[in-house]
Amino acid sequence: MGEDERPVRGGRVARTAPLVGLAGRTAGETVVASLRLRAKDRSEGRAAAHARAAERYAERLGRSKGVLMKAGQLLSFVSFGPMVGEEYQSVYQAALTRLQDDAPPMPPELAARTIEAELGAPPGELFAEFTPTPLAAASIGQVHAARLRDGRRVAVKVQYPGVEEAIRADLANTELLATFFRLARGMMPRPVQLDVRGMAREVAERIGEEIDYRTEAAHQREFADYYRGHPFIRIPEVVPELSSRRVLTTELADGLRFADALNEDQRLKDLWGETVFRFSVGGLRTLRLFNGDPHPGNYLFHRDGTVTFLDFGCVRRFTAEQMDAIVASVRAAVAGDAEELTATFRASGFLNGAEVPEPAELLAYMRESLRASVAPQPFTFTREYAARLVESEYSINGRFREVVRKMTPPPHFLFLSRIDLGVTAILGELNATGPWEAIRREWDEAGPPATPYGEQDRAFRTAAGHVR
Repeated sequence: MGEDERPVRGGRVARTAPLVGLAGRTAGETVVASLRLRAKDRSEGRAAAHARAAERYAERLGRSKGVLMKAGQLLSFVSFGPMVGEEYQSVYQAALTRLQDDAPPMPPELAARTIEAELGAPPGELFAEFTPTPLAAASIGQVHAARLRDGRRVAVKVQYPGVEEAIRADLANTELLATFFRLARGMMPRPVQLDVRGMAREVAERIGEEIDYRTEAAHQREFADYYRGHPFIRIPEVVPELSSRRVLTTELADGLRFADALNEDQRLKDLWGETVFRFSVGGLRTLRLFNGDPHPGNYLFHRDGTVTFLDFGCVRRFTAEQMDAIVASVRAAVAGDAEELTATFRASGFLNGAEVPEPAELLAYMRESLRASVAPQPFTFTREYAARLVESEYSINGRFREVVRKMTPPPHFLFLSRIDLGVTAILGELNATGPWEAIRREWDEAGPPATPYGEQDRAFRTAAGHVR
C-alpha cells in the first residue's frame, strides 16, 4: 500500500504520542536555547527554537489529517487570541496557516471508491461530468468539480477513508487538544487564567461536528434557507440526493478570490466589506449562528457587490442568554458605562479569577476592540488597525496585558474572538469604510437602515418573515 493510500492513522496513543513528544521537544528546545545564550541573544534563540517546532507541528499535522490537522488549522487562526505572545504568534501562524491550503490529496481512485460506497454508484454514473483531480484538499476531505445531468455545476466534497475512525479516537482523548493550549500558555511571560480543558472541549465539539457531512449539510441548508433570495448574501444550495455521511454535494460557485478582489475599485470593496460585516456580525445577532471560519479563502466576491460564503463545517450556535450578554456588553462599552460593563463580564464568566481588572481599564480595553463603533463615523478599517487591535487587545505584552491576564474567557470566547479578529482582518485588507455603529444599531437597538444595503436587507427580512 502506497503512502497516499494508507488509512488515516488511528488510536489514541498512536496519534497523541507524537504530538506530546513535539510539545516536549518544543519546551525543551526553548529552555536549552535560553540557557545557552547570553541574555541579549535569548529572544533570538527562543524564536529559532519555536520556528523549528512550528515546522514540525505543521508537517506532522498535515500528514495526520483529522482532528490533528483541523486543530492546526483552527490554531493558525486562534493564535491571534489572548493566549500567545506576539513574538511567537507569527512563527506558529506562518507554519500552521499552510494547513489551510496545502493538505496532501488522496488518489482519484480512493475518492471514486468512497463515492460509490456512500452513494451506491461510481462518479461516472452519478454525474454527467466528474473531474478526478481535486479542486482543493482540506483537513478531512477534498473537493471535486462535477456537473449534474440537469446541467448544474456542483462541488463534491469527499471524506478521506479512515478519517472518521481517527477523529473519534482523537475526540475521546481531550489531552490531545489540551496539549496545544498548554503549549500556548507555556509561551507566556506571565500566567493567563485560561481554561485549557474547556478550550479543548470547545474545539473538539466543533471538529466533531465535521465528521458527519450530514451535519455540515444541515448547517448549510439552515443558512441557505434563511438567506435564499437575499440581495447581496449568497449561500450555495445543497444537493441532498447526492450527499451522505462522507460525501457532500453543493452548487459550485464562481467568483473573485480574495487576492484578486483586493485589486478592485474601493467603492466595490466597501460594499464587500459591508456584506461580510452584515453576514458575520449581523448573522450572529439575527440567527445566533456563526460560521466559525471567517477566512478569506471561504469567500467569493462578485462585481455586483455580492459575496458567496462557503464551508459550513464549523458552525457555532449561541444561546439566547449568551447573545443577550454579548449585546449588553457592547452597549455598555459604547455608552462608556464601566460599572455595567464589568457586571456583564462577570455574569458572562469572564471575571471568575482571583484578580479582576479595574472597571476603567476593562472599559478602555473593550472600547478599543469596538473602535469601529466608538470612533467618528464613517470609520475605515485598515491593516494597521487590525494589527493594532491584536497588539493592544490580545497581546500579553500590549497596553492591556493586565486586563488580558486577569480575565477568565469562557470556552465559547474562542469563537467570539474569531469573529472579532477574523472579520477585522478581512475588512482591514479591504480598507472598508462604513457607518458601522449605525449598522450595529439596526440589530441591537432596532435602529433604522443605515445604508442602501441596510434598506435592502430590512426589506428582504421583512418579506421573508425574519424580522423579530
